[in-house]
Amino acid sequence: MTSVKEQEAIRKLMVFLQEWDSAHKVARSRILDNFIKSNDGKTEPELELEFSQGASLFLARLTAWLRMTYMYSTCLNKLLKSIGIFLSAASGRRYLIEFLEIGGVLILLEILGLNHLKEEDKRESVKLLQLVADAGRKYKELICESYGMQFLAEFLVTSSSAEAQEDVQVLMGSLGHGNPKYQNQVYKGLIAVLPCASPRAQQLALQTLQVMQDVVGEAPSALVEPVLGVLCSPHLEVQHEATQLLKALMARKVRPALLKGLVALLTPPGKKPFAFCDETAKDPTTLCPKEPVLVYIQQAAAAKAIGVLAKESAEVAEELIQLEVVHGLMVAVGNLDHVASQRHSSISLEYFVHTFPFVKECVKKALGHTLFQHFMYSPETWYTKMDPVQAEKLVSKIADSPRDMARMQSTEAACPLADLSRDSHNFSTSFSLPVHKIYGEFSGFEEDGDALVQSNF
Repeated sequence: MTSVKEQEAIRKLMVFLQEWDSAHKVARSRILDNFIKSNDGKTEPELELEFSQGASLFLARLTAWLRMTYMYSTCLNKLLKSIGIFLSAASGRRYLIEFLEIGGVLILLEILGLNHLKEEDKRESVKLLQLVADAGRKYKELICESYGMQFLAEFLVTSSSAEAQEDVQVLMGSLGHGNPKYQNQVYKGLIAVLPCASPRAQQLALQTLQVMQDVVGEAPSALVEPVLGVLCSPHLEVQHEATQLLKALMARKVRPALLKGLVALLTPPGKKPFAFCDETAKDPTTLCPKEPVLVYIQQAAAAKAIGVLAKESAEVAEELIQLEVVHGLMVAVGNLDHVASQRHSSISLEYFVHTFPFVKECVKKALGHTLFQHFMYSPETWYTKMDPVQAEKLVSKIADSPRDMARMQSTEAACPLADLSRDSHNFSTSFSLPVHKIYGEFSGFEEDGDALVQSNF
């Protein structure tokens, strides 16, 4: 027989549950406020003591109300926080299982995809998904099997909250580790984020890709174009993270393709008139960064990245010389329309001149004595002394570095003229990708397949 004390506790629980069952929105909101205030941080035994071993009865009511009302944002934030108290309770694995049995993961993911819901509600949903992922490998697999990366990538791209985006990044990173069955899917999802219009999302995706690189091993060839594409971002933090990822990828098989792409970015297509966006048409003082502005930004970022990569590895520097990087850097130095291209190209060129004597001779021959002296004395500003005629001569006369290393190192070999007709592929990426297209990027995902980001990106 139960004691009088236990009977009284059970009676209080029944009264509490009946009060919840009969309450309307305002009263339930008050009940949730009191529950969150008095039970946050409690363990499973403490919650059971609070509810007379009937805590699961209240959790069942919370999840049932969530299923019925999450599309209408009825006390959604408080409801999710209350459920979070159960899921985060130490030794409360059974609460997690009970939540998952009613389709909790799918509900949380659907919340992320509802445009009319508040950012704070979606962020709370991400926090609950993180609690699920922290429970172990099979729970990470459950999120991925429920198209979790699709919803997370969508939210990362569209969210206007930096805090929410950081929460998504942490969750994506968690799904990418200790989850061998779906780690490639996570990696592909991050690649799919790169061409988006949100610089913060790009930055976070690049950071996560870098962290995941050791986990996935060899990078897919589909990564090359998106990574080079983000170099056209006018945001320096995005360019920095792209360069850091490029450094991590130099030990992978995609290195030749990345280096070739970087060198190609130094010689963009012929100059075009500036393109203006709709806002510019309405307000002439507003200039949107469209081509060729983004192409020049990309050129400058590529020149800067080339210098960083060359200084990291002599082997990489030699490969870049084989790809005629000296020609590309000199073309960028002659770009009078973009000072940043001139500065970064000049600084990178200085390294090659000081490191490789044959490059020094080629550059000296192309610049002439006076300009070369200015270059050696002040590589960060010498290009300001060039006039348009000299810049045009520089682009048209620049000597290429020979492709054959034996020829490069021979002091008797002449510096051949550049072949300006060589094909240069432009990896510039548009920043106007519709968010809904991200959904299409996940439709072809396979657990271990090689098909990564579809061509329609």
